Amino acid sequence: MTSWPVLYSFRRCPYAMRARLALLASETPCALREVKLAAKPAAMLRASPKGTVPVLVLPEGRVLAESLEIMDWALARHDPWHWWPGTRLDLIARNDGPFKYHLDRYKYATRHQSDALRHRAQALQVLHDLEAALQAGPFLHGAQPGMTDAAIAPFVRQFAATDPDWFGACALPRVQGWLEAFLAMKLFARAMERLAPWREGDAPVLLG
Repeated sequence: MTSWPVLYSFRRCPYAMRARLALLASETPCALREVKLAAKPAAMLRASPKGTVPVLVLPEGRVLAESLEIMDWALARHDPWHWWPGTRLDLIARNDGPFKYHLDRYKYATRHQSDALRHRAQALQVLHDLEAALQAGPFLHGAQPGMTDAAIAPFVRQFAATDPDWFGACALPRVQGWLEAFLAMKLFARAMERLAPWREGDAPVLLG
């Protein structure tokens, strides 16, 4: 049994992204195992049979299989940048509920057999709420980024990347500036380092 927590992750998954961000922000040493979704490792499926990432296996065997649960655990353990106080749970719930629903049906319209433009318009309404929230400061957390920003930015990044030219022309100057600033953070670059898919027997690779 490793002395570090083990994180099963997928680089491009926004849920896994925010888990990695919180683990890095909390300075939690963690063995990172990149998952190939078409060939999920047996060790991950034994820990969490539902087969979705992220999955954090703690040294004593406890398993955390929800991204917000991982974020809460990490930041309760150590929060040197004060990410946790003042977290906007209302904004996170709106992101994880209606925004994610419409994002999926915009980005993956063929898979869902959905009207992409209608769902894009619905998702845009949620971003207007973020635009209003950002009147108070450059980040959703205030003057500096925090858990709210880390929990939401990966999903807005995915939305923006679906049609960058269209997104850049939207009347969302605060959201666009916020997203650009968040993605430019060194912490985000560390969270997005590329790894080959993990295989049983590979040497441990520490997150970040």
